[in-house]
Formats: sequence, structure tokens, C-alpha cells
Amino acid sequence: MNLPQHRTRIKICGLTREADVDAAVQAGADAIGFVLYDKSPRHVSIARAAELARRLPAFVMPVGLFVNAAPKEVNAAVRAIPQLLLQFHGDESPEDCRRHARPYLRAARMAADFDLLDFAARFADAQALLLDAFVDGYGGGGKVFDWSLIPPDVPLPLVLSGGLHAGNVIPGIQQARPWAVDVSSGVESAKGIKDADAIRRFCDAVREADARIASSVS
Repeated sequence: MNLPQHRTRIKICGLTREADVDAAVQAGADAIGFVLYDKSPRHVSIARAAELARRLPAFVMPVGLFVNAAPKEVNAAVRAIPQLLLQFHGDESPEDCRRHARPYLRAARMAADFDLLDFAARFADAQALLLDAFVDGYGGGGKVFDWSLIPPDVPLPLVLSGGLHAGNVIPGIQQARPWAVDVSSGVESAKGIKDADAIRRFCDAVREADARIASSVS
């Protein structure tokens, strides 16, 4: 029996405008990320994130990105957006991530000396690990990391992030075979301002990567 091929899921992160949410949904995004970290140029308030999340149809997941947030802030976001998937992008411990008893993603900052397998063991109950470039501060800064740093036997789903755009996401998927990809600056005309054409090209490229992989194994 031929098993169905995996479809790479798509997360568009750092949305701040209604038009961008609509464009991402129309292009086929599976998840929409809201940056709830006030030092980011893509930051939105919890109230604004909730307003934007109300535009999402069924089966498109809102994701809240936090960096070392106080528990009361995370709880407030969950109250405002009950279906919110949590994404921790700072120095949060496993206990910090688990205290909310909610599904979560944990960001991993990839560097040559980073032990992803140990990290995965520590955050074994995460829904997935989001792999981003290691830069000063938090977030990947739109930088691509060395995909060869990803070991082949990580026991959790992986979300490939870090400097992705329509021009490089196909080789990224072909090499890393992630569960999902995450893009922010690669579909922007300015920080926090998405470009609908760039979003569409990115989503089309993801589907093209899946089609190439499927044809190579059929």
C-alpha cells in the first residue's frame, strides 16, 4: 500500500494587519503567528492579536510568540485567544513551558555547539521544536543557519525557520524534511508589513518542494 506523502505545514509569523492575515489564509497558511514581545518591531498587544485572530477560519491556528514573559501575561493571552498555541522563544525552562498546561512550541537557537537531541529530551512534551538561527538577542534576525547542524533522529516534529523565503525554502525542505516551515521577514516589504505576493510565492514554493519530494520517492 502506498502511504500518502507528508504535507509541509506553513506558519506565517509577525502579522500586524488584517490584510496580511487575510492574504496568509488565502495563500493556504496553516498557522498565523502574533509576536507578543514588546521589544520586537512586529509586536502587537494581546488585544490586537485577539482582534486579528478572530479573522481566522476553522483549521487555521493562531500562535502567540513569547520571550521570557511573566505567567500572567501568557494567561491573559490564552484568555483572550482560547485556541492559542504557545511559542516560547526566550530562555524558558521546561517547567516554564509546562506550567500553562497548554500545547506549545519551543524555539531552539541553532549553533555549531548546540545539542538539539539533549534539548529535545528536555522539552519532550513540546508539540514541535522551532529551529532558528543563533544571533544576539532573541529571534533569528532573518538569518539562515547551517541546515547540516540538524541531526537525523530528532524525536520531535521540527519547524524550520530562520531567513526563509520563496527562493530558498525548497532546498530547505528537501534537506531538512521538516514537519513545518516558519517565515516572517522573508515575506515582508517592511518590518511587520507583509507582502501578499511574497506570501503566495512562499506557499507555492512549499507545495512545489513537497511535489518534488513526492515524485522522487514514487
